[in-house]
Amino acid sequence: MFEAWKNWEKGHGDGELLGKLGERCGDMALQCSDTAGYLSRLNQHIQRGSTRLHDLQANMAQLSANQLESNFASEELQRTASRAQTVIAEGSNVAARSLDEFAGLIAHVMSLEEKLRAFLDIIGTVGTISDELGSIAKQTRMLGINAAIEAGRGGEATKGFAVVADEIRRLATQAGESTSSVSEKLAQLDQSARGLIGGVAAGIDIGRQTSGQIDRIRSVMTEISVLITQFQQRSEAISHCNREGAEDVAILKDGLEQFCASAEESAREVDTARLRLDELEGETNQMLNLTAHSQVQTRNSPYIGHALDAAAEIARLIDNALATDQISIAELFDTDYRPVPNSDPLQYHTRFVSFADIWVRPLLDRHTDQDSSIVGCCLVDMNGFLPTHISARSQRQRPGDRQWNLENSRNRQIFMDNQTRHALDNEGDFFLYTYRQDFGDGHYRALRSVLVPLSFKGRRWGLFELGYLI
Repeated sequence: MFEAWKNWEKGHGDGELLGKLGERCGDMALQCSDTAGYLSRLNQHIQRGSTRLHDLQANMAQLSANQLESNFASEELQRTASRAQTVIAEGSNVAARSLDEFAGLIAHVMSLEEKLRAFLDIIGTVGTISDELGSIAKQTRMLGINAAIEAGRGGEATKGFAVVADEIRRLATQAGESTSSVSEKLAQLDQSARGLIGGVAAGIDIGRQTSGQIDRIRSVMTEISVLITQFQQRSEAISHCNREGAEDVAILKDGLEQFCASAEESAREVDTARLRLDELEGETNQMLNLTAHSQVQTRNSPYIGHALDAAAEIARLIDNALATDQISIAELFDTDYRPVPNSDPLQYHTRFVSFADIWVRPLLDRHTDQDSSIVGCCLVDMNGFLPTHISARSQRQRPGDRQWNLENSRNRQIFMDNQTRHALDNEGDFFLYTYRQDFGDGHYRALRSVLVPLSFKGRRWGLFELGYLI
């Protein structure tokens, strides 16, 4: 079939023009594919950014709620500080009056010591007088006894004097007894007064200590009042800052909402542009494919011939395997895709995979190596499954390295794009398209690809694909 491409008529004006048109269509399709890939990456970045913005919006909403709660707490704190200041002021006044009264009481107690000591002096003086009275009473009693003796000597003449003498002696005895009783009472009073003075003295010592404590209490209350005043001032400052912060948060929230809306609108516009480019790419691909089927020689012609020859060789290989029962038709068309455990991206096994790896992969490697512009050859079934690939793209996956796996372990994966889907769903001897080779995470490579349909036993199996760079 490749010979047909060599039988074009050189110098034919329409053919040359058609060839140039085909090349321009191919270049345009490639540029569209490349630009659409860029827009797709941009859209993914915008979408990720939009997701982060939505997360940020949620955080901002939480921050706004926290700010409102902080404002409420700040205002409550300010009210508490104001009430505390009022209560402290009132309590300070009451305490100051109480302390003044208590200090006066202590001063009064302390003044009792002098009065009690003066009272002891008076008791002492009275005790001296009482002693003198007792001495006088004793002398008077002795005088009364002497007078009674002398009156007895005088007989009837001194009998009246004797009566007087007895009365004096009796009075002296009573005076002595009274003086003795007074002395006892004075002694008891002196003992009680001295005990009272001792208690008062102890109370006075405590009073002196208490006076110092009262002064310290006054000082502490003054400090508390100052601290409460400072606390209220700080509360007012915090409340003011919170109010300003709430205003800033509200402004930031509005700006973030507007930015999110703008980002979403940008994402929609970028996606619309990408879809239009995809449509334009599809149209240019159709023109490129039509030009390729016009038998006009272009830069794509050698790759088309190469793809047709490689597909025919692989078809013969599989037909022979079916004919010799090396593989069954059921195994060839097996679509029971069994996931490979712990693979990322996900790979699958079918009953055709082992045969494809052993017998088809060497042919894919050989045809890939024939031209440095060819980036790879592979098989694609009707669902986009690649049972095998060239050896460079069929390496064992590295755990936890998804990006490396996407580029180097492309076998046994399922890929589908618009061009592959169109080639699978339509009839033709080949299809020539440009497309974006997806390496995941927004990474693409713009290629041209020749897709050749493969059928076995009258049944469409899928495609042989040859990708190359121009």
